Amino acid sequence: MPTPLPATQERVDRLEESIDRFVASVGVEFNKLYNLQTRTELELHAYLDEARVERREMNRKWGDLANKLGSLVEDLVYPSLPRILRETLGQEFDSIHCRVRHRLTDGRSKEFDAYALSPNLVALNSTKATLRSADVDAMVEEIAAFREFLPAQARVPVVGILATLAVDDSVLNFAERLGFLVLAAGDAVMEIKNRPGFEPKRW
Repeated sequence: MPTPLPATQERVDRLEESIDRFVASVGVEFNKLYNLQTRTELELHAYLDEARVERREMNRKWGDLANKLGSLVEDLVYPSLPRILRETLGQEFDSIHCRVRHRLTDGRSKEFDAYALSPNLVALNSTKATLRSADVDAMVEEIAAFREFLPAQARVPVVGILATLAVDDSVLNFAERLGFLVLAAGDAVMEIKNRPGFEPKRW
């Protein structure tokens, strides 16, 4: 093979050096990219592990909250109903029921938070952790459902009672316009939040 001319040899040497530098540079950048990807994957796995732990903890807290709210009727509303019914309606009731599920022959079922029965009046309670205007509207349907699921009470007037932990004034005003009693947590466990002299509607 002929010996390259000096100028040609110099260019070849420079080309080889450039190629070597390029390969070395690519290798460094590849290593950086690989290390970055590896670190990113490790960080991602750590983040996902942390997110799973946080999600389990959040689910536990939601479960605790659901259990607490589930006992709101039993712990606060139900014990207060006899006193509240005497104060607002001026009469005793034959029986007061809490968290009762009724079934129809077609298979449908519905649970009512609490209700009190007397020969001439029914007091029906719906309890919400946070009372909203939509819950006030829904109480009208709750009364209709009560009459459907307890047909023996279908012709007895019903007083609707909405109970909550705290109630916004606008929601309270809306509930009053529809004729519902409103209860919220207070010094006497559950307190009547309606204005003095308010007369609940008989549905």
